[in-house]
Amino acid sequence: MSTRRTVDKAKNAGAEAAELVKPAAHGYEFGGPIGAALISFGLPIACYAFAFLCNDVTGCPAPSLLSPRKLFNAPLLSTQSGWQHARGVLAREVGWPGWTGLVTVEGVLGSLAWYGWSLALYAMLPAEEVEGTELRTGGRLKYRFNSFISACLTLFILAAGSFALGPEFQVWTFINRNYIQILTTNIVISYALATYVYLRSFTVKQGNAERRELAAGGHSGNIIYDWYIGRELNPRVTIPYFGEIDIKSFMEVRPGLLGWLVLDLAFMARQYGSYGYITDSMLMVTIAQGIYAMDCFYNESSILTQMDLTTDGFGFMLAFGDLVWVPFIYSLQARYLSVHPVILGPWYSFAILAIAGFGYYVFRASNSEKNTVRTDPNNPSVAHLKYITTHTGSKLLITGWWGRARHINYLGDWFMSWSYCLPTLLSGYRIVDSVLTPGSRLVTRDGMEGAAIPVTYFFMLYFGVLLLHRERRDELKCRRKYGKDWEDYCKKVPYRIIPGIY
Repeated sequence: MSTRRTVDKAKNAGAEAAELVKPAAHGYEFGGPIGAALISFGLPIACYAFAFLCNDVTGCPAPSLLSPRKLFNAPLLSTQSGWQHARGVLAREVGWPGWTGLVTVEGVLGSLAWYGWSLALYAMLPAEEVEGTELRTGGRLKYRFNSFISACLTLFILAAGSFALGPEFQVWTFINRNYIQILTTNIVISYALATYVYLRSFTVKQGNAERRELAAGGHSGNIIYDWYIGRELNPRVTIPYFGEIDIKSFMEVRPGLLGWLVLDLAFMARQYGSYGYITDSMLMVTIAQGIYAMDCFYNESSILTQMDLTTDGFGFMLAFGDLVWVPFIYSLQARYLSVHPVILGPWYSFAILAIAGFGYYVFRASNSEKNTVRTDPNNPSVAHLKYITTHTGSKLLITGWWGRARHINYLGDWFMSWSYCLPTLLSGYRIVDSVLTPGSRLVTRDGMEGAAIPVTYFFMLYFGVLLLHRERRDELKCRRKYGKDWEDYCKKVPYRIIPGIY
């Protein structure tokens, strides 16, 4: 039987069951099928653009991008067109390895070893068994959480290797030598994983013992959109020797999030190997991002109440976000600083630390309050809080952190993102040949101040847009779920994210 007939048969077999478990129509998000297609095939291009155009060959950004007219001016005696000339110049400036050089056996095997290591730690280390939120079709799924101890063991091994071998520790040299190839491998894995869970979602049956169900907005009937947004809510798979894996929660906190921190450390090792010291800016970025990641690992069970777990299906959106976007885009600042060592000094450092501390305090305090109310409402720290009880039985806080704004945690999240970008200051550098030492190269900022801001400050802008969009999606979900109760809640808590402003 052909693959197409197999998929059609699976669709028909699952259609009746899907109708029995899906709620009222949700409508499209993210621009519908066209938006989903553009995002799905545009994000990998964006990742490659950041990786190549801010490089260690000629500079950040590539020098020709600052004078595009010259870029398209082919030599008079050349037979090349302007476009051909431009492609050739850019290829040399960014260190383009050719299409076949985007993926190597070394890069693939190293990436797969990382996933294998993550699975082994998940299966072998002690874990906390936690029940998830109530499913729409009834019952709760059980989750196995041990990402904090997994991260601690991984970081201990990396620290031991670094202590013994310094910046030449094989993990660091492998990452810095195969960065592009690791990026390519993870892009391919995200596409393959999204396709696998999409096809498998058509086997969801009504009343199944595994408590499988479709995501509320993930079965529109449009292949591209459903593949992107995710059809199945909580896809799981049983792997020999590793046991049952909840794909969504596993990918949410393990390979990508910890991979982000490991990439930061690899870039720190590179800076030390190149210059013989580690700058305060590199330390600040790595520590700030490390605290964020370790906080997530330590409070791993809190993801069970987040939109990613409770509402969104697992499709390309989450697969690519978890495995590619988070580790490779969130680590842009550390990669930049590994080539251009920015020294902040005490005053800049203090100001940035104050912003980071404020953001983390708001983020952690608000999330801890919410989780305590949900798990231990009689706890003295939250027993005094006032709330609205909805017709579904849920409690909506109208005092405390959540009485200040309906998504106050997003404010802290965004302020933390500032501390990742500000250490790069007015970023931009050019790599030139040394006049005094033939054969060596120098990093200079001459004429480049601020030129790399679209790269190093991209995260702060992107994250703000992401949080605003996420807040709107969450508002829509709550209006559907709580109806008039949500309207009453909004009257008592009128601000969305920023108290007194928005």
